[in-house]
Amino acid sequence: MRAKPLAGVRVLDLTRLLPGAMATLHLADMGADVVKIEDTEAGDYSRTMGRVREGMSDSFRMLNRNKRAMRLDLKQARGREAFLKLAERADVVVESFRPGVAARLGIGYDAVSGVNPRIVYCSISGYGQDGPYAQRAGHDVNYIGYAGVGDQIGTEESPVVPNFQIADLLGGALVPAMGILAALLDARSSGKGRHVDVAMTDATLAHAIFPLLGFLERGKSPQRGTGMLDGGLPCYNIYRTKDARFMAVGALERKFWATLCDILACPELKDKHIVYGAEAGPVKARLAKIFASRTQKQWTEVFAGADCCVSPILDVEEALSNEQLRARRMIVEADGMTQLALPLKFSEFEFEMERPAPGAGEHTDEILREAGYDDGEIAALRGEGVI
Repeated sequence: MRAKPLAGVRVLDLTRLLPGAMATLHLADMGADVVKIEDTEAGDYSRTMGRVREGMSDSFRMLNRNKRAMRLDLKQARGREAFLKLAERADVVVESFRPGVAARLGIGYDAVSGVNPRIVYCSISGYGQDGPYAQRAGHDVNYIGYAGVGDQIGTEESPVVPNFQIADLLGGALVPAMGILAALLDARSSGKGRHVDVAMTDATLAHAIFPLLGFLERGKSPQRGTGMLDGGLPCYNIYRTKDARFMAVGALERKFWATLCDILACPELKDKHIVYGAEAGPVKARLAKIFASRTQKQWTEVFAGADCCVSPILDVEEALSNEQLRARRMIVEADGMTQLALPLKFSEFEFEMERPAPGAGEHTDEILREAGYDDGEIAALRGEGVI
């Protein structure tokens, strides 16, 4: 095996909760040395959210594996001094404070780039570092609401609260990781880092391609539940089975629709492939009646060898035992629990959990020694409550 893709990259992670932690988890899983820096008081709130075992929640365990941790009081001058000393040898800083907080603490981009011009400094926030909403609080449901995406999720009657955090994970994890890696590549060639400003609302809007297309075509927002990919088409929909489970039908291409109609013994529907509104109603009703005649397991067996994009909708327990996901090694047992693997496969690289999620301040002394502090200086910092 070669060195991991991000071996030699050091990341100082100041984030809390889900978005930033997920972004730095991806970096850690790819080999970066991620140092999670928590304050000397509450630290990352997610440590104690949900089921807690041995002082650490399951969510914290999942999001912070393969990382090291230290505690540092950034409100004290000696704490800021220590952080900047760590930043001199780092490649990346990731923070998720409200805009302006890091600068007021003396650890903003200007301060850090002053001691390390090559630093990639990523700020993750709900609305970005500027604009009239910059200082507003928010969560996933607020960000997708402002981006026009929340309006598109649900039925014709009403939007729903999604139980998959779209803005947090797309906007607060994947987009920051993308920006960090791009800026790292640039810094390696130019010798100069960048400030990467990620707004979760921006990132959500930037991926709202089909709602925007619907608006451009009709001059108004698409009616939720009536479009091509959100329930308007019979050939791209969800149907209830006899045992109150569901099958997903994704027969968008005509050849798949034709195969589906043959399997369901309804060839008269072949010319009803792409139909909307009143014309779609009877087609959906016909398919609903057919799918309601057998259980999900029976339909899964019927379509197992058919090439027409029909599959069961699994619950999480079933997904964890799914043969495809197991073959792809996406489920791992580590740190006493089921976890999900890095969703990338590289040649000459095998994902592994090298270290479990760290205890609060577990590696403080080790990290400070790497930065040049001796044991006496570390003891003094601890005595002053800086660490």
